Amino acid sequence: MSAMHGWIEIGRLSDIPPRGARCVATPLGRIAVFRTAADEVYAIEDRCPHKGGPLSQGIVHGAAVTCPLHNWVLSLKTGRAEGPDEGAVRTFALRLSGDRIFMEAPAMLAEAAE
Repeated sequence: MSAMHGWIEIGRLSDIPPRGARCVATPLGRIAVFRTAADEVYAIEDRCPHKGGPLSQGIVHGAAVTCPLHNWVLSLKTGRAEGPDEGAVRTFALRLSGDRIFMEAPAMLAEAAE
């Protein structure tokens, strides 16, 4: 992993298939990094707020993911459940530099220290 001021490289866009996800182990736990069909990237906790399902194994559609356990739909942008469901997961800032994906480091490390 390499660093860019305030950001840590966590992988490459080419490592994630379109409409797919990969997981990153962090001091905060597992974070799912998603790639949309439009090559946008988002990072959220890899744990559905409903029953803890692995969101990284869900179906990506638009800027949302459907949990594989009970079909809850969560926004990749806000981390909030959509429709009648209520709940949310943490989101994490990402930045693309060419094919390289960076996650904001200060917030990640500060939250882990709490």
